[in-house]
Amino acid sequence: MRLISKKTLLLFFLPGAIFMGAFLVYPILSMVFDSFFDIGITGDRTFIGVDNYIHAFTAGGFLKQLKNTLLYIVVAVTIETVLGILFALFFEMNYKGNKIIRSLMMAPLMIAPLVAGLTWKLMMSSSFGIVNELLARVGILSSPSDILWLADEKWSLIACCIADIWLTVPFMMLMTLAGLQGLDSSITEAAKIDGANMLQQVFYIKIPMIKPVLLTALSIRIIDAARTFDIIWAMTEGGPNSSSETLSIIIYKTLTRYNDIGYASAMAVIFIIALVVFTLVFMQSLWNPKKKSN
Repeated sequence: MRLISKKTLLLFFLPGAIFMGAFLVYPILSMVFDSFFDIGITGDRTFIGVDNYIHAFTAGGFLKQLKNTLLYIVVAVTIETVLGILFALFFEMNYKGNKIIRSLMMAPLMIAPLVAGLTWKLMMSSSFGIVNELLARVGILSSPSDILWLADEKWSLIACCIADIWLTVPFMMLMTLAGLQGLDSSITEAAKIDGANMLQQVFYIKIPMIKPVLLTALSIRIIDAARTFDIIWAMTEGGPNSSSETLSIIIYKTLTRYNDIGYASAMAVIFIIALVVFTLVFMQSLWNPKKKSN
């Protein structure tokens, strides 16, 4: 069998390298360059150094969106993880109809986030939404108009979190279930013989043994939740009064509505650096845990 030369291998990688350079490396470098300028509508550039970065950290707007993003991540990812583990433990058991119910649970994964956002926007409407109607019928609300999910500053971000949870709980369930099904059954059998009940098996055996799977799924979800755009834009567009505005939303608005390319680029650079640092630190701690001293 003839060995392929290095030049031939480089030719195979060349299309991918060109694609990455044109659609990833160049836009990022261009964005970093633009972040140091004040760019007018006509394209006039004025070098202002790090003023855009200083403005990002001192202006109240960006810090508010940062707070909303962190709150969105904590609420959505925490509930998704807990529900994902519970559903995975439920589907791990063998019973009649298990596969059918599990297949139905996967349905949200087939729906685009934008479509999910529009669907939940209609469902949470105070005029004709089914969510408030059901809450009123079971007695939780006195009338369907008691909670204005999308028009009340107290509820708008929570409403977006609910839609995100519905959409991505199946992902956390699928990852956790894959980890559980990969465990050696002899370990849990030995625990049963030693007298461990179901809760002890879950908290002291199963979850610790699938920790790498859980942490990987968690890191994916945190990054995905941090850059969420479609659901929030479809439901509230960041309103009312910026109460559901996250970093992705404010960057988009600053660029398209306010035509402030330099400031939007600076915020995007900060956002990318934060995500890259989180990913490196998280994955480093995941794959290179500190060895306990004997």
